[in-house]
Amino acid sequence: MRYADRMGQLGTETAFEVLAKARALEAKGRSIVHLEIGEPDFDTPAAIRAAAVRALDEGFTHYGPSAGLPEVREAIASFIAKDRKLAVTPDQVVVTPGGKPILTFAIMAIVNPGDEVIVPDPGFPIYESVVRFLGAKPVPLTLREEKGFRFGAADLESLLTPRTRMVVLNSPHNPTGSVLTPKDLDEIAGLLRDRDLFVLSDEIYSKILYDGVHESIATRPGMAEKTILLDGFSKTYAMTGWRLGYGVMPVWMAEAVNKLMVNSNSCTASFTQRAGLAALTGPQDDVDRMVAEFRRRRDAFVAGLNTLPGFQCALPPGAFYAFPNVKGTGRPSRELADALLQEAGVACLNGGAFGSYGEGYLRFSTANSIENLLEAVERMRGYLTATSKPSK
Repeated sequence: MRYADRMGQLGTETAFEVLAKARALEAKGRSIVHLEIGEPDFDTPAAIRAAAVRALDEGFTHYGPSAGLPEVREAIASFIAKDRKLAVTPDQVVVTPGGKPILTFAIMAIVNPGDEVIVPDPGFPIYESVVRFLGAKPVPLTLREEKGFRFGAADLESLLTPRTRMVVLNSPHNPTGSVLTPKDLDEIAGLLRDRDLFVLSDEIYSKILYDGVHESIATRPGMAEKTILLDGFSKTYAMTGWRLGYGVMPVWMAEAVNKLMVNSNSCTASFTQRAGLAALTGPQDDVDRMVAEFRRRRDAFVAGLNTLPGFQCALPPGAFYAFPNVKGTGRPSRELADALLQEAGVACLNGGAFGSYGEGYLRFSTANSIENLLEAVERMRGYLTATSKPSK
């Protein structure tokens, strides 16, 4: 027996592999500081949990519409209209179990084998994984540290060909924490609006922003009709395990994505959708407190990283990651990440897992207490000091 050939094209998320290694070390009695998984370490706010309990008691335990409960789609449309200044109707919204189905279904609905999809590098590895799985070609868009891991039209234009079918944007960005500026978005929109392609705009970190207001490329003239906006509840409301995301897109695309929902998941769990409704329509104080704490952690952790030999880290303007340049250590990223786990008890990710241009960097999640983040800095300092080569 063997797998289908296409399985050889399917990648994975290194974060879960590193988590498994870290858990195995903990089972042997090792102390590990977990900075590998990209999920808030906060509990889901009490009001959201209470709404889910009420929904269970009220019988929201059965199949619902494949595209989402009507009241939830209405609430998402209202939220996007207010938050992104984007006119949206409920029939443009599809609710899915997490954000990944929107990513996958959008590519499935638009991209044919042999087409090209421009993806950020470094970037979330599932973009490239899904593109390859569907027989298309991922084209890396290099994000460079000297440009703040951002890009504009000049960086993108040379990659466009007659076979380009989609461009993937992710801002705020995983793994670097970069944020595209309004000027960046204007330039990119000006380049793409008259071309026969689509934009997948992954905005899952839209509320984890430390300066300014989040903006979407879909608000630029001519872009709403060719943009699939991906967002969800996992990061903003600490609801990773609830599996609740959504996409906003043209109506005809929503119909295609809904058909893929019918053929795969049937629907998203009704009681989790009711919890999401409470999240969107209730007080946002818990979100504000969480982001404020992420800012405090970011500031302290990045300052600590910049005291380590061979490390250099810019302050990320969004998301909850630090992406230091570690080329000064003279160690390949993967080798260093493995050593920090095995020898220092600090779990982080090799930047190369996010694409070839991530080599020379590490990704740390700041979704841990400030005490543990600073403990991780000291553990790494001890390891790096003990293993550094004496200067000549």
